[in-house]
Amino acid sequence: MELKEFKEFREKMNEKILESGTLNTKRFFNLDGNVYKNGALDSKTKELLGLVASMVLRCDDCITYHIIKCVENGVRDEEFFEAFDVALIVGGSIVIPHLRRAVSTLQEIREMQKNEGTISF
Repeated sequence: MELKEFKEFREKMNEKILESGTLNTKRFFNLDGNVYKNGALDSKTKELLGLVASMVLRCDDCITYHIIKCVENGVRDEEFFEAFDVALIVGGSIVIPHLRRAVSTLQEIREMQKNEGTISF
């Protein structure tokens, strides 16, 4: 799925879930949105933590989302690859297929930045 399609699908389905979901669902979504805001840890660090956790848990949608948020927070490629190393050490070789998709997504975003000068998701 291309990044634009990913974003559109995610937004559409989140809207439908929040329209129909219970108070608990809405509270969870609210908590998820707020936990990545600046606090004792800045948003950039929190997004990198989310990326590592998502890689270890092997959730490709989550990996894509956190890569986008990391890019928006100014994460450099060197920082990405150190975070990827942490995910590999914690998760083991089962993380490698997800690492491949993560690097592919990052390359796609960097190519968009190169061609468009900015990214818009």
